[in-house]
Amino acid sequence: MDALTLFGAVAVSLMLLFYALEHRAPVFVLAFAGACAASSIYGFAQGAWPFGVVEAVWSVVALRRWWGRRVGVG
Repeated sequence: MDALTLFGAVAVSLMLLFYALEHRAPVFVLAFAGACAASSIYGFAQGAWPFGVVEAVWSVVALRRWWGRRVGVG
């Protein structure tokens, strides 16, 4: 397994973990957003730009959800 594949596997694994923990605290929503951003970087780095774009969008969506939970909106 090369470094890029390992990076992608860790990023996607962290996405799953933080998604499962989101209900516990807003910080896990923020961590999910960061893991989505890492997955986006992986997608672009390995040449799968549609995956990179979708993960970037998920990262923005998660950041908005975090912001809403942080200020008590969601």
